[in-house]
Amino acid sequence: MRPTVRPISAAEHLAFVLAQRSVSFLQTPAWGRVKTEWRSESLGWYDGGRLVGAGLVLHRPVPRLKRFTLAYLPEGPVIDWTGDISVWLDPLAAYLKAHGAFAIRLGPPVATHAWSAGQVKDGIADPGVRRLTELPGPWTDPVGARVTSGLREAGWLPQSPEDGFGVGHPQFKYEIPLTGRTEDDVLRGMNQLWRRNIKKAAKEGVVVTVSEDLKAFHDLYVHTAGRDHFTPRPAHYFATMFAALSAEDPERIRLYLAHHQGDLVAAAVLVRVGAHAWYSYGASSTDKREVRGSNACQWAMIRDCLAAGCDVYDLRGITPTLDADDPHVGLIQFKVGTGGQAVRYVGEWDLPLRPMVYRSFDLYMKRRGR
Repeated sequence: MRPTVRPISAAEHLAFVLAQRSVSFLQTPAWGRVKTEWRSESLGWYDGGRLVGAGLVLHRPVPRLKRFTLAYLPEGPVIDWTGDISVWLDPLAAYLKAHGAFAIRLGPPVATHAWSAGQVKDGIADPGVRRLTELPGPWTDPVGARVTSGLREAGWLPQSPEDGFGVGHPQFKYEIPLTGRTEDDVLRGMNQLWRRNIKKAAKEGVVVTVSEDLKAFHDLYVHTAGRDHFTPRPAHYFATMFAALSAEDPERIRLYLAHHQGDLVAAAVLVRVGAHAWYSYGASSTDKREVRGSNACQWAMIRDCLAAGCDVYDLRGITPTLDADDPHVGLIQFKVGTGGQAVRYVGEWDLPLRPMVYRSFDLYMKRRGR
């Protein structure tokens, strides 16, 4: 089979997504309506008249050369990654080059390695281990190895930085497998602190509800950003995100608010496509942290994902550091308490289609700090 690539409608794209067990929300047509600063396009791979693959492409213009674009497929495309990837990516490259792309950036939704919570915990405690990749005995996926070597041999350039975070989406994530598990199973997989905090929140009377109060969430999110020293997204971004994803599927995105005696103490955003669910954004108050509203939010979302038959609860990005002196290690320590596993993906890769333009773009991005 050598499929052909051509544009498809948003309706065709969504129908294909809904027929899959798991697709990243970044590869839904609705995500193109969220990323308003990019031009979006839905592409389909056809075997004869049958749609066999789909991808959301976000086009970013080049400064001062706006007839050329970087074609970005975050956590995609949705194709069969288990075989010869050239039969899928070659027609994609030909189509995008013919339509003005100077390069393609994509992030195959394919894992290469995974480490259990116990392995990660042991690594943090071992002063001789500084990174996830130094841990012995990870689970390895031969598909991920083949995809990585296939991309490299075809001239694709890796873009994922060593610390795990870059301009795109993270290569390392923390996930809780849910397939075949009960609430008790998941609780038993958590460490003692997480179980105690969940019980503490219940004992203190923390109430978690699904809400549409985006202003309450954003106010708390801005407060969290000031405390934790990150730049918050504006309120209109979340309004657009909720409107676009909800219009595609009323169950696609949910806002969870945790209150204690009328005070908002924590909030979190959950996104779900098929059997995959993501914890996307969170916020917490500085006051009343002892009532453990954030743990209550997480547990409410995990329980709802179990009830919905999800395969995985995705806590999103981590850095691969296990160095106790690295300020980022706290992130993985928090997530490892849930049980689950740290997962390394293939990462993001670029294929230059017009090398001179690509070099100019790369230089521009380096000068502005990407």
